[in-house]
Amino acid sequence: MRCDYHDRGLCDSCTLIDQPYAQQLTAKQDGVRALLDDGGADTSGLTWLEPVASAESGFRNKAKMVVAGTVRHPTLGILDPRGRGIDLRECPLYPEPIGRALPIVAAFCTQLRLLPYDVPKGRGELKHVLVTVSPDGELMLRFVLRSEKMLGRIREHLDVLLEALPGLRVVTANLQPEHQAVLEGPVEHVLTDGDSLSMPINGIPLRLRPRSFFQTNTEVAAALYRQAVEWARELEPAEVVDLYCGVGGFALHLAAADRRVHGVEISVEAVEAARQAAAEMGLPTSGPGAVTFTAGDATAVERSLEGEVPLVVVNPPRRGLGVELAQRLEDSQVRSLIYSSCNARTLARDLAAMPSWRPVQARLLDMFPHTGHSETAVLLQRR
Repeated sequence: MRCDYHDRGLCDSCTLIDQPYAQQLTAKQDGVRALLDDGGADTSGLTWLEPVASAESGFRNKAKMVVAGTVRHPTLGILDPRGRGIDLRECPLYPEPIGRALPIVAAFCTQLRLLPYDVPKGRGELKHVLVTVSPDGELMLRFVLRSEKMLGRIREHLDVLLEALPGLRVVTANLQPEHQAVLEGPVEHVLTDGDSLSMPINGIPLRLRPRSFFQTNTEVAAALYRQAVEWARELEPAEVVDLYCGVGGFALHLAAADRRVHGVEISVEAVEAARQAAAEMGLPTSGPGAVTFTAGDATAVERSLEGEVPLVVVNPPRRGLGVELAQRLEDSQVRSLIYSSCNARTLARDLAAMPSWRPVQARLLDMFPHTGHSETAVLLQRR
């Protein structure tokens, strides 16, 4: 993939972009494999499946754009070392619906005289613009503001934006008043009738609310969920516990007749989205085949791991499972484990902390082309 911003020295986010993509993929798999082999866990019986490649461009379903510049000429992109804006509206990582939306959003900000936040001076109102696209091309737009000062103006003129972007389904204003490098704040004002974006994957009607996590690469996420389904088909578990379940991606893919599925997620918004999707699928919430979700800390799940749970799925953040949850899984009667990791170093650490578990199969999924990051899915069984 060629990128004019990279060639001009304006953006170095894609650190591997100068390498041929096939070389990137091979190096990532070799690197993750070496980390797991050297991490202290017994990987002698581990089979590596063929890695899942990504499209080289247009794969990111979310644009997180820092707003800078002036009211008349706002930039949407990143900041240079001096805090000045670098406009990245034509970044090739974004699919066409996002690329089409960004200039319209910038023009809307100019029309409403939304003053971009000046980081060096600590003044201004509009900090970020966050745009998410669904597989169907529908959009969610979030304005991250310093205060409520411009909220009424955005609300008053929102029809103009909705007319210019027919696929726009959800618009919100997030308040982040602190002068620090934090993407968003705790308060979210929903400005449209709809408060969640439909994100259908593999025929599963997932829903995304404004502050919920969603995998950044939709096609590779779909392959990740299909891999979990394939492993579960071989295991035939009567029950699945999904820790760090998010909006229910794994849980809802693993729902099947007479199979109980329970998801645990700390984000209340994500749990509400998962329940909404389950309701749209007509899944029961009690009895055989029940699918349920609980808002809570995945590291404190004693009840979820009581007894002989046939299968647990974990998809933790970059910090991994940590000592407490790794020990609970080690001491539990869980029979099989699917671990989806975005950080091979913490994955290796966690596997070493669970010596009674045997890694059986693993697959690298390239969720983040042109960077050193990737997703790794591992199937583990008791020794």
